[in-house]
Amino acid sequence: MSHRNRRLTATGAAALAGTLLMLTACGDSDEGSGSDSDSGSSGSNLITIITPPSDNPFFKAEADAAKKEAEKLGYDTSVASHDDDPNKQSELIDGAIARDSAAIILDNAGADASIGPVRKATEAGIPVFLIDREINETGIAKAQIVSNNAQGAQLAGQEFVGAMEGKGDYVELTGKESDTNAGVRSKGFADVISQYPDMKRVARQTANWDQQEAFSKMETILQRHPDIDGVIAGNDTMALGAVAALKAAKQTDVIVVGFDGSPDAIAQIKAGHMRATVLQPAALGAEQAVRQADKFIETGKTGQPEKQAIDCELVTKENAGEFGLFARR
Repeated sequence: MSHRNRRLTATGAAALAGTLLMLTACGDSDEGSGSDSDSGSSGSNLITIITPPSDNPFFKAEADAAKKEAEKLGYDTSVASHDDDPNKQSELIDGAIARDSAAIILDNAGADASIGPVRKATEAGIPVFLIDREINETGIAKAQIVSNNAQGAQLAGQEFVGAMEGKGDYVELTGKESDTNAGVRSKGFADVISQYPDMKRVARQTANWDQQEAFSKMETILQRHPDIDGVIAGNDTMALGAVAALKAAKQTDVIVVGFDGSPDAIAQIKAGHMRATVLQPAALGAEQAVRQADKFIETGKTGQPEKQAIDCELVTKENAGEFGLFARR
């Protein structure tokens, strides 16, 4: 049982004793016994978890991990998706404020667009703990816990260069321009690949983290550049879209490297259709955010710096069996 549960249990016992005394003195009056009291009690023990769409297995894994950890610590939970829509995110955060959440765990919908809603929650007395994606301001959220995207992208870049033996034409698929991670990963790839003058990037396009969009973009790119040697993608969802387009074009010898460590990507690596991915530990980051939220609720401090990074791991055919759902087994 967490410190919070022990405190709530003790408080609840005292409150129950007081309630019994009041009922004895006042008889069977219904006044003051409505749902407002129940709502306040629930709200004080509620952790709200907001992520991008759960049809992406990465976001589902972090939402599930946060929910499980929060409930293990004795909290009620509310889980919702903003669908990468800043307006919907604002509505969900307003709802969390209205419900008097004890904390918000947020994988945000934009590095700039999320600053205002995070500040609004903080000013309402609700601490916000960011996971996976940072915002472009510090001092508002209590924590920003992300994968070490620069380190992970360099791992991916090194594996990509090695697989291509330092030469050839390649394509890069990037994520949403509003997402800080997209830029950090792209720069990490470039920091490595730019050291090899015989590697030529013939196309660089955003597919907005989306598999179908990546498929369509790759189909178009292949019409203009049918002899590419490799594809490096800012996430596995886009990498899988590229793999599908390459299969449709019967170009299965093209080297594909992704980022996330999704089960589907690992399956493609085992089957020989992808060279590698970089696993970012979704569950670990979400669990850390919940534990730090619990500590902040208890003590007013997290005990950690606001900006926190967790190193990524390279997944290849040689070690693919060692990894499960966004985590090492």
